[in-house]
Amino acid sequence: MLGLLKKSDQPAPRDSETTVDAPEQPAQLRRPKVGLALGAGVARGWAHIGVIKRLQAEGIHIDMIAGTSIGAVVGGAMASGNLDVIEEWACSLKELNFLRLLDLRFGSGLFGSDKLNRLMEEKFGNVDFSEMKIPFTAVACELKSGHEIWLDEGEMSGALRASFAIPGIFEPQKRDGRWLVDGALVNPVPVSVCRAAGCDIVIAVNLSEDLYGRNRAQAAGALKSDDYGVFTEGAEDAVLQRSPQKASMFRKFFGHKKDEPSMFANLMASLNIMQNRLSRSRLAGDPPDVSINPRIGHIGLMEFHRAPELIEEGVLAFDQALPQLRDALAIITHRINH
Repeated sequence: MLGLLKKSDQPAPRDSETTVDAPEQPAQLRRPKVGLALGAGVARGWAHIGVIKRLQAEGIHIDMIAGTSIGAVVGGAMASGNLDVIEEWACSLKELNFLRLLDLRFGSGLFGSDKLNRLMEEKFGNVDFSEMKIPFTAVACELKSGHEIWLDEGEMSGALRASFAIPGIFEPQKRDGRWLVDGALVNPVPVSVCRAAGCDIVIAVNLSEDLYGRNRAQAAGALKSDDYGVFTEGAEDAVLQRSPQKASMFRKFFGHKKDEPSMFANLMASLNIMQNRLSRSRLAGDPPDVSINPRIGHIGLMEFHRAPELIEEGVLAFDQALPQLRDALAIITHRINH
């Protein structure tokens, strides 16, 4: 009898038997992989700290860091969870404090690195690249071949020393049988390292773009035309505190003649020009998605004691680039998920 009932006459299922299709869950969006390329710039590198602090405040997650020279030092601090340690030390420096870390030698470099080596070990310990909280690569240059070397294995402090070994200023560093010097000679703003790591977005911090900062400072009367922000009164005593026999050589290298920069100022200014030209060339061929350019040309390359001002300039530069960064994150998130 039941088999003869029309379908419409069949008893309705009980509530417990009613089947309802579950609402379709939206697919979870994949977050872009974000790389941070921190450029070279000697003392001006403290501006990186301001940029990083704003990235963290905005909740922008960084998946990979590449750094050259001072960018490697600050990047290594971020990657190992020691950024606060470096910031505190940088802000504690007075005008002559950093000079007391330099061992005047006139060997393969003007300065030895024993004191800086001890500083790196003190700030970073014996941390290994494998222990990084964020994947990190330091860029150096092989002295013999000129090849760009990416350091991402072994203990980090030695890699940092190699990455900031400015030729003629600091001694080259031997690592894995190769003599290494400052990575700024080959890749001042290492965007390419982040690209090779598969980053969807690369944020670059370029410290050498503000070419006219010194002109602004001179026009305002803040700098003399021959002042490269290298060493000031009292520096001689700081560097030569245990080497009075080297005073004559020191004066020849750092002393100013009338209307003529010292040999050291000439070297620093030339380094700044080289970094600017090379970074422009490299970035033209492999541009970042977002470029942050702190206006710090008015600060000398060796003015390490101006960390608070440099950090603030990094904050200001980040805030200026923030709308572009938000747009890039939104557009690339949409692109990789559709």
